[in-house]
Amino acid sequence: MSNFSRNIALWVIIALLVLALFNLFKGPSTRESETILAYSQFLSEVEAGQIRDVTIQGNTISGHYSGGTAFNSYAPNDPDLIRKLNQQGVTISAAPDEEGT
Repeated sequence: MSNFSRNIALWVIIALLVLALFNLFKGPSTRESETILAYSQFLSEVEAGQIRDVTIQGNTISGHYSGGTAFNSYAPNDPDLIRKLNQQGVTISAAPDEEGT
């Protein structure tokens, strides 16, 4: 292998490492487009029929508006929440909380 080929291979490896580091520290881009809703605002949006789907994980609610925009909210213990979501035809998913309890 010639000296020129080794230099090219070295620069390609360096470029790939820089690209990998950039992607590692860039972080997920989906969080940037999420809206943080107060629980009262979330309930208003549900009643207005603006919520398409939700995932309930512990007390954290994440989901999408009818237009596709993502949102997050934090729910207190509300025994009527599932009933309200069902009445509006919201697709409900559940997941264990992050601590696995």
